[in-house]
Amino acid sequence: MKRFLAVGMLPVIVGGLLAGATTASAGVPAHYADQKLDWHPCAAEELVTLPPGTDISGLECATFRTPRDWDRADERQDLTIAVSRLKSTGTSTASLLTNPGGPGGPGRWFPVTFRGQEKLREHQDIIGIDVRGTGKSTNVTCRGAADLIRQLDPRDRDPRNLNQILANAEHVARSCQSAGGELGPLITTHQTIRDFDLLRDLLGREKINWVGYSGGTWLGAHYAQRFPQRTGRFVLDSSTEFTTDWQKTFDRQPVGFERRWRQDFLPWMARYDAEYHFGTNGEEVRQTYERVRYALSRNPMDGKGPMELDTAIIYMLYKKATFPALAELLVKVRGAMENPQARAEAKAAVEAAGDHPDAQDATFWNTLCGEGRFTGTRESLIRASQRNLDRGLLLAGGGTLNASVCLFWDKEPRPLPKLDGKGVPPVLIVHSEHDPATAIEGARKAHAGFANSRMLTVTGEGDHGLYADGNPAVDKIVDAYLVDGVVPADQSVPGMPLPVPSVSSR
Repeated sequence: MKRFLAVGMLPVIVGGLLAGATTASAGVPAHYADQKLDWHPCAAEELVTLPPGTDISGLECATFRTPRDWDRADERQDLTIAVSRLKSTGTSTASLLTNPGGPGGPGRWFPVTFRGQEKLREHQDIIGIDVRGTGKSTNVTCRGAADLIRQLDPRDRDPRNLNQILANAEHVARSCQSAGGELGPLITTHQTIRDFDLLRDLLGREKINWVGYSGGTWLGAHYAQRFPQRTGRFVLDSSTEFTTDWQKTFDRQPVGFERRWRQDFLPWMARYDAEYHFGTNGEEVRQTYERVRYALSRNPMDGKGPMELDTAIIYMLYKKATFPALAELLVKVRGAMENPQARAEAKAAVEAAGDHPDAQDATFWNTLCGEGRFTGTRESLIRASQRNLDRGLLLAGGGTLNASVCLFWDKEPRPLPKLDGKGVPPVLIVHSEHDPATAIEGARKAHAGFANSRMLTVTGEGDHGLYADGNPAVDKIVDAYLVDGVVPADQSVPGMPLPVPSVSSR
């Protein structure tokens, strides 16, 4: 992105666009292009996955209609897209669209996480979106079937158990496709980025800026490749390997999660053995966990067994801020194995950490399975999961078998476009060395394959989602890019220290 000057009598320019300018997308029927966004203060019930105690003051909500199928936009079959806005603190000259990831994570509530970004907010409205399929937008469903893939333990290598895991994945695929009906195949990146471009029109912008995390990096990269002339300053934080297919990113997760678990969390918990009494070094902590996990496999908590515990652990590894809560969870589950009276509290903690709304699950699977055939067979997947376990990838390695839903998707996926970044303005990739969900190896490949991209690597760090999350060095570089148009060179900055647990009453 080129630098710019904004001085004296010149109009303020942000992201290379003149304030108030708009360019309507070619071929958009007036039924959609002539809509007005009816902004009003958001009510709590208009926001999905809103963390308890979140301040939503100043957040405005609206909806707009979009074609159900952008390839048949004249048919006037509409979907509803729910959006939000946190207005700039000064004169608004640009719109920053945001996405929390997924694919399928509801994002209407998400702008409030940027409330403290003073420099960013001075002239940019922060926009949140529940993408098609999820949140308060038109929903797609799997009728709750996706929970099946989080129940059976792939470490149990009895052929009957492995076959049942695959049967469950096949059932999820069939259920999602049946429940999704004609809408399911239209929950894709191809359709969603067209929704974004219509929103750009309705916001009155010639270009949009973007901050997308995780699965939001996929959306941002695809938008930039499809609409380079409408691409302002795009930040891809905790990046997928968007230059290839979804399978590559997910195949890297066992390494990413095991690295985060063994190199970051386990030694951290051992450092505070006086608090948690789980082990004095990382391997001792891991062995204690393995004993707890085995006991849980023999005596589940009202149906909550080792897979539910592993799922909770995986989601709590995303942020170091949740390390104390994860340690407390492990202590609670160990206590539940020793004291039946503690089981209810431990079960509730496991359930809370691994909650998955149905619409989010359905958007996730329709997107992944509808955008590229996953390769493999039942037999090759069983062998691959065993290889992961043999390599010591115990936390998520066997789970590749549970997540084999796309193997059984029976509709032809939409071919993905080539993403090489040619003709796209500079985009900024931000990534931590030990990111568990989007392993850095994939982000580096995306950077290498996407022309004119820049990469900011955060060393000694494993958080998934870095900008606007408390690292001043990251925020300084990203703000300079988003606000001032300063395109950084590839570089590294240090991560933030791991947390210190508060003293408990144990």
